[in-house]
Amino acid sequence: MILSLMFFTFSFAFYLITALLYLGHWVFKKKWLGQTATAMCFVALGSTTMILISRASESGHAPFSNLYESMMLFVWATNLGYLIMEYRHKFKVIGSVVMTIEFLAMLSASLLPYRFKSVEPLNPALQNKWHWLMSALAPFGLEKYAIGWLDFHVFTTFVGYAGFAISFGLSIIFVIKEKFEVSSKPNSFVDAFPDSRILDELSYRSIAWGFPFLAVGIVSGAVWANYAWGTYWSWDPKETWSLITWFIYAAYLHARVTRGWKGKRAAYLSIAGFLAVIFLYWGVSFILPGLHAYA
Repeated sequence: MILSLMFFTFSFAFYLITALLYLGHWVFKKKWLGQTATAMCFVALGSTTMILISRASESGHAPFSNLYESMMLFVWATNLGYLIMEYRHKFKVIGSVVMTIEFLAMLSASLLPYRFKSVEPLNPALQNKWHWLMSALAPFGLEKYAIGWLDFHVFTTFVGYAGFAISFGLSIIFVIKEKFEVSSKPNSFVDAFPDSRILDELSYRSIAWGFPFLAVGIVSGAVWANYAWGTYWSWDPKETWSLITWFIYAAYLHARVTRGWKGKRAAYLSIAGFLAVIFLYWGVSFILPGLHAYA
């Protein structure tokens, strides 16, 4: 655990530095600041990867079993998703918002009580490894690192959350950018961001990327629930809010594709969706605990 906490300390500093560099690039418009920010983003990604690897090594199971570990997975997936978007579209200034969200996620993880950070034996309900994968890894002595339905469920769900987090950041930028475009008021800070049309399209692509992962996460969670509790669906608070979140993003995609919803209405729905994700993850965990209380 000492090793993983050491990597967390480094990662916390790296995400703070990365966010400040992207903000500096946005404010001062210096190319070298943007290049350094991207390099630090990769460093932060590597450090977060080491947190997950060290937790897996210390615990002997996939590092997705509690609130702290799943936050690290969320940060890792969001970072990777952002880097892919930056590579494809070259809009480094967007990193000033996305990496600030990343840093806030790291800050929230750092404020968790110690009991959420400790490495403990896996809850019996979570011990369900794929036997075929264990058999495949056994000749190499790696069978203890085999994953199961829970690991697959958490991984796919949080990859979906990462897409929604990026869309959330883009939607906030869109609302501000679109307001200035309509009023035709020049503002050097706002003008540094891409046109609202581009922001709207990138937000849509982030949700279109994240939504299938959330859907797979819900289905795989139902399979795991049947294995652990003997029922596919029990209307547990986390299950219910997962379904609510799914409906919000399904409504977004349906309205976008069939009704041509774009612009401000789509941005507000994207923001509402991620607020639902935050409540699903934090609010339900602390206010409405149920079968997922350990999460």
